[in-house]
Amino acid sequence: MTIRLYDTATREVRDFVPLVDGHVGIYHCGLTVQAAPHVGHIRKEVVFDVLRRWFEHHGYAVTMIANLTDIDDKVLIKSAEQDLPWWALAYANERALHDAYTVLGCIPPTYEPRATGHIPEMLELISALMAKGHAYVAEDGSGDVYFDVRSWPAYGELSRQRIDDMEVAADADPRGKRDPRDFALWKGFKKGEEPDSAAWPAPWGLGRPGWHLECSAMVGKYLGDEFDIHGGGLDLRFPHHENELAQSRAAGRRFARYWVHNAMVTTAGEKMSKSLGNSALVSEVVKRVRPIELRYYLLAPHYRSVIEFGFDALAEAAAGFRRLEGYVVRASEVTDGVDPRDGMLCAGFVAAMDDDLGVPAALAAVFEVVREGNKLLAEGDSSALRGNLAAVRRMLAVLGIDPLSPVWSAVTRDEKPVQDALDALVAHLMRQRENARAVGDFTAADAVRDSLRAAGIDVEDTPSGPRWTVG
Repeated sequence: MTIRLYDTATREVRDFVPLVDGHVGIYHCGLTVQAAPHVGHIRKEVVFDVLRRWFEHHGYAVTMIANLTDIDDKVLIKSAEQDLPWWALAYANERALHDAYTVLGCIPPTYEPRATGHIPEMLELISALMAKGHAYVAEDGSGDVYFDVRSWPAYGELSRQRIDDMEVAADADPRGKRDPRDFALWKGFKKGEEPDSAAWPAPWGLGRPGWHLECSAMVGKYLGDEFDIHGGGLDLRFPHHENELAQSRAAGRRFARYWVHNAMVTTAGEKMSKSLGNSALVSEVVKRVRPIELRYYLLAPHYRSVIEFGFDALAEAAAGFRRLEGYVVRASEVTDGVDPRDGMLCAGFVAAMDDDLGVPAALAAVFEVVREGNKLLAEGDSSALRGNLAAVRRMLAVLGIDPLSPVWSAVTRDEKPVQDALDALVAHLMRQRENARAVGDFTAADAVRDSLRAAGIDVEDTPSGPRWTVG
């Protein structure tokens, strides 16, 4: 079957045809590492991780590039507020992003280029735009260089806006611009206002790159002048992706063949953002729910649907995931486990995933297979159960939420003493419960179970004995 994707440039679902047979090149805009990632940021990572896994399931070799903006106005402002070198702040937040990738089970990008490592490519792109009459040095002596939006008739094609209807670009002092909507390709160094380390030499003077320029230069370096998919959060479509598209096409590059954008995570109806102060840091959220449950919460809605973040909704999603997890654990105990690679994806799952990454319908198909599996469990049909369990685990693996994957069983060195202590305490209480049941003291047994439940630990009696999970 053919994978179909909603292209936000054409506003239609299109059959995916790769530029190179058997290969997919994907570029999605990474973070400006001014702060640690929140749930709104990490939704994009989860969405593109699932997209990558689905392409790989179809046999494609995937090159996934996700950039890091490690020099920017926001990075300089935040570093000054925290009295840190800008590069130290950027690196600390880059590591926080990697921690978030890891804790949510995302496959690392094929490569993650930093903006500061690609200044020569950016200067080359600016020079090409100047030579073609699409860029100019500001006449106010600032050393800024701008893209001339009126020199490119197609400007606005991605967001479908007329230039005169667009907001004024707010990324540089407007005094040096020919048109207030022109955007900065290069920002002249402001001696005394910025650290000396935040400037690079260029033919038009010391300075640093504009945000939009960075991505065009880096994607060209690693995926070429034309590539398959460009993506990111929907809030990037304008102005960031619009500007990327314009400057790349104006320089003679064909650029992206498909544009894929995920919708936002909101709080109280507003986009989750650091500036609004309504962020939920990934590092904090995973202290309240298991990482696999947060991943499920972020992928369960369709990627083009807005998620209104809240811990009640997160708890509801976690309960849904635990129904899948409970079946997988029970069936694995009865069958002594299976290799998920032996499983067959059901037709409904494949059709849903091929249709614009339809995860909600795909999950509905998984739940249907789980219902069949629960019947097999009740009937004691272990032979058929093995095939059912393998199918469920393989489908969950495609989504990155197989609860028995080693990714989710890993315990860090810092967590292990706590985990060992919890295991020992619960095991002691479970033995007390079993001893009480053995002598018919069900009141005492129920009291132990209730005390565990009050602590967030669920106890389930199974044919092979009691089993506990942190609920």
